[in-house]
Amino acid sequence: MTQQPSSPPLVVGIGGTIGGVSSTERALRIALDAAEREGFATRMFGGADMARLPLYDPRATSRTEDEQAFVAAVRGASAVIIASPGYHGSISGVVKNALDLLEETARDERPYLADLPVGLIATAYGWQATGSTIAALRSIVHALRGWPTPFAAAINTQITKFDDEGGASDPAVYDQLCLIGRQVARFAPLVAPR
Repeated sequence: MTQQPSSPPLVVGIGGTIGGVSSTERALRIALDAAEREGFATRMFGGADMARLPLYDPRATSRTEDEQAFVAAVRGASAVIIASPGYHGSISGVVKNALDLLEETARDERPYLADLPVGLIATAYGWQATGSTIAALRSIVHALRGWPTPFAAAINTQITKFDDEGGASDPAVYDQLCLIGRQVARFAPLVAPR
């Protein structure tokens, strides 16, 4: 009997802003590319994807195709990377709304982000919001039963610029984002298959 080749494990990226490709999305793409180099498939839900998600209503009796696709991707993930801009000292509304939608998994065998390694990235125009945004993301991931990776990237976009080719003006920031991708890839095999 010939075995079918199995598909590579999946890392889901969640992050960005509404209104075009942002620094947050570019940072997330660098981290996801690093996970791909480790042999993982990736799926990114950027700002445009999150903008299509209606405000989460826990009483809704049906979900849109976009909501269903998002929840299905996270259900099938072996790891997640969340990137948020720092808005007024915390995560953006579109990122929070997407994470709220994971309530749809509450009754799953593996609810929320349970046992998944989760990489974290915060971008802000200045240093103050990067730290508080990372802290908020860590708290949310813990509440969703996930495991934040040991390293998180806090990026001051006043200093670091991203380009359309997948690069960053600061090589240290680029290396930090790659480290996040490698960490989620290395910790993902510890997750028991469902």
